[in-house]
Amino acid sequence: MSVRTRFAPSPTGLLHVGGARTALYCWLYAHRMGGKFILRVEDTDRERSTDEAVRVILDGMKWLGLGHDEGPFFQTQRMDRYREVIRQMLGAGTAYHCYCSKEELDAMRVGQMARKEKPRYNGRCRPAGNAPDPSKARAGVEPVVRFKNPLDGAVVVEDVIHGTVTFENKELDDLIIARSDGTPTYNFCVVVDDMDMTVTHVIRGDDHLNNTPRQMNMLEALGVTPPVYAHVPMILGPDGAKLSKRHGAVSVLQYRDDGFLPEALLNYLARLGWSHGDQEVFTLEELMKVFDVHDVNKAASAFNPEKLLWLNQQHMMRAPLRVLAEQLRWHLARIGIETDDLDRLEGIAAAQRERAKTLKEMAQASVFFFRDFESYDEKAAKKNLTAEALPLLATVRGKLATLQPWAAEGVHAALNAVCAESGASLGKVAQPLRVAVSGGAVSPPIDATVALLGREVALRRIDRALEHFGTRAPA
Repeated sequence: MSVRTRFAPSPTGLLHVGGARTALYCWLYAHRMGGKFILRVEDTDRERSTDEAVRVILDGMKWLGLGHDEGPFFQTQRMDRYREVIRQMLGAGTAYHCYCSKEELDAMRVGQMARKEKPRYNGRCRPAGNAPDPSKARAGVEPVVRFKNPLDGAVVVEDVIHGTVTFENKELDDLIIARSDGTPTYNFCVVVDDMDMTVTHVIRGDDHLNNTPRQMNMLEALGVTPPVYAHVPMILGPDGAKLSKRHGAVSVLQYRDDGFLPEALLNYLARLGWSHGDQEVFTLEELMKVFDVHDVNKAASAFNPEKLLWLNQQHMMRAPLRVLAEQLRWHLARIGIETDDLDRLEGIAAAQRERAKTLKEMAQASVFFFRDFESYDEKAAKKNLTAEALPLLATVRGKLATLQPWAAEGVHAALNAVCAESGASLGKVAQPLRVAVSGGAVSPPIDATVALLGREVALRRIDRALEHFGTRAPA
């Protein structure tokens, strides 16, 4: 059997981390098994579905690198097929027209609740046999279509994650599969789609577990063997409550904007409820080789932002510099700095990635490489650009002016020479230079910083510091 999984988001909101984890599990399992991953957009809720949400889903999947083998398919483009199957079921007697009004259904439920019964449709319009019952029809009423659910027996879901889950058919009412205007309902569309797309494994959130028995019954009524089901537990916030925006339930594209690498987010999401020995850091390729949905834990997992930050830095340390350079360029552009010098950006990324946890943080810490700063950090300047330090800075400036070629190794040698000649420690020489060229007390290694700034900019900033602090009034 060739494995076929599907990710089927509804464009009524954002593609958040829960949906992204489900998509990842579907993608990993399909590709590990040599199968196909299908992307399907369940957009039948026209009141709540938006084109913008569809775009965010597609852009989010693209950013994550979870390419689909088939699709994207849109349910709104399959209405003729749904109506065809409904006619087929009506003809076979596995579905029927229901003429009950909303008021009648409400009264039915009120009575059931008063008798402490589970509210459910009581089968008022259900024909006794497979043929339609003309006596149930009402003139001038547009009926809904209901699925004729079995009245006895049980539906046994052999869930890959949760184990055996049994539902009694007497607890399941006859689900509406088409509204009075003819539009099909969610659970019915899912069934037809999974049937037509020959989905073999349905991996989805466990909030869908209660939909499964009805969907299995409909598939069997259509003569189709239900797929294998794996219902993934929800993701909780760090406080154990349902994950919300304050915890991180935002669009996955927000993580892109916040400077996370897609590989890091996928790594983190894969490990939320699944493990492979003691290994923490995985590439997508490594995950694809070892992930098995059968190993997913059925207990809910808590989202830990600090762990995600740690993983992001691990991936930044391991990423090819050209990849980091291209990502850094994108983040710099978001703060108004445009550059196509990827070689220089590689150097900046190499110098910055040990101290930055996100690419956004790296971009913000790298602004001084591209723009002159307006002022010096007051505390750093007061400590390092003193009357005693300025002569050393001037000596450094002289050695740098004649440096050939302009490179980090030469800068390092020049600083060591000044230390040897003056008897000063490297800190006494390097820190004044750092403040002079960066405006603050923190930067990448000073030799790399000066080299990346370039000769003209570095010397100009040293001159500026010498002039500014050489003429200031005594403290």
